[in-house]
Amino acid sequence: MRDDMSGFSKKAELEKDEYYTSPEGYIIFTEKYLLKRGYCCKNSCKHCPYDYDRNTGRIKLNK
Repeated sequence: MRDDMSGFSKKAELEKDEYYTSPEGYIIFTEKYLLKRGYCCKNSCKHCPYDYDRNTGRIKLNK
């Protein structure tokens, strides 16, 4: 049995321009991936194309 979770990773299914890795090792999704996903998760993602405002709880679709 493997100790790491790499066998469960969906990272291999992502295209290279849909994410990048931060210096701390976190996966950061790009606007391309977030649009492809098709909905806002309301977590104020760094590249959120839906312009979610955490203060008001509203999504402004500008596209």
